Parts: sequence; C-alpha cells; structure tokens
Amino acid sequence: MLTGTIVNTCTVIAGSVLGMLLGNILPERLRDTVMKGLGLCTIFIGITGMFGSENALITIISIAVGAIIGELCDLDGHLNRFANRLESRFKRKEGAGKATIAEGFITASLVFCVGAMTIVGSLNAGLTGDYEMLLTKSVLDLISSAMLSVSLGIGVMFAAVFVLVFQGGIVLLAGVLQPLLTAAAINEIVCAGSLLIVGLGLNLMGIAKIKVADYLPAIVIAPILCAIIQAVPALSAFFG
Repeated sequence: MLTGTIVNTCTVIAGSVLGMLLGNILPERLRDTVMKGLGLCTIFIGITGMFGSENALITIISIAVGAIIGELCDLDGHLNRFANRLESRFKRKEGAGKATIAEGFITASLVFCVGAMTIVGSLNAGLTGDYEMLLTKSVLDLISSAMLSVSLGIGVMFAAVFVLVFQGGIVLLAGVLQPLLTAAAINEIVCAGSLLIVGLGLNLMGIAKIKVADYLPAIVIAPILCAIIQAVPALSAFFG
C-alpha cells in the first residue's frame, strides 16, 4: 500500500543528494543566480495552481483563519527554532546566496505535497492499491528535488520526511478521508497551497519576508469549509 510513497520519499532524497553535490561545485554567485531563478519558477508554479479554485471566498477565509491559527500557535517560530537546531547539528555556514534549512524544508514540502497528484495518487493507492500516479510523481520529484537543493540545500532532503508522513498518512487514511477530499476540496487545497508557494517564491527572490509557515493551517481549513458547505445547503447561497 505504501510502495508508491516509499519510492517517492527515496527519489526526493536521491535528487537532493545529487543537487547538493552539484551545488557544492557551483560558485556562490551562480548559486545566488539559481536561487533567484528558483524564485521565479516557484512563483510560476504557484500562479498556475491558483486557477483551480471554484470559490475565491473559500480560499480567502482559509488563508485568513489559517493565518490566525498559525500565528497563535507560532508555527513559523517553532519551525525556525527546529531548523536552527538542525543547522547547529550539521554545522552549516550560510553564505549570502544560501537558504536556511527552514526555507528549503518549507519550499520543498509544499512543492512536493500540495498538488492534485499527491492527493489523488495517495487516495488511489489507499483505496485500490494502484500507485501508478505516485510513481509518476516520484520521477517528477526526483528532478524537482535536484533542482531545488542546488540552492536550498539539505532542507530539501528533510522534506522527504514530510512527503512520507503527509502522503503516507493520506494513503493509510484513504477510506476515512475520501468523503472529505472531494474534487472541489482538492481544488481548494491546491489553490490555498499555491498561494503559499507564491509567497515562498517572493521570499526566495528577496522581494518579501512572508512567514509562510504561519499560513499552513489554511491547507486544512479549505477542505473543512468545503465539507461544511456541502453539509449545510443554506451556506451555498452565501458562498456563491
């Protein structure tokens, strides 16, 4: 049942190792240029994923409520303190063109996990044992992790843990999550996640300093809102 997820996790690790080896060869100036290019690509990925939403109000409420929850729980602070401990453990010295482990982890985790392929592929694997879509995603993530880790470093490799937990969790809980993860809910999850990816891209380019981790609860709020609207028909008129 977890074959596709395990393969995907391994490809992320393999791609990250390959990218870090290449990144160690490139001079800092080129790594900085690559990071700016990754920022542009990340923004592009985010923008293309935003158009699947069927109701902008769901996305707006998800982001707003998610931000409140994330700020109250200080998700960004907890993640950065955890990353700092990892930073000390690996004794990594950051240059001007280097990203922190937290940046690499958050960016890669969202890029790998907010797409429809992750959710639909995991549901297929959990419900029918068909993990063909996850194997296809594994090939794509092998390439993506190699490219990301050139500039984002070892944080991308740690995202493999998130892939294993998030993707594997959907596979194992597929029977329970199937009623909640309707086509509309998946679209709203992808849209909310894509907005966060745009924020990551702006951070990578140095245009903004958005605490993206504080908005992560929005990805959970979106399908819950969809389920509530479906269960309470009177809300359908309000949400258009």
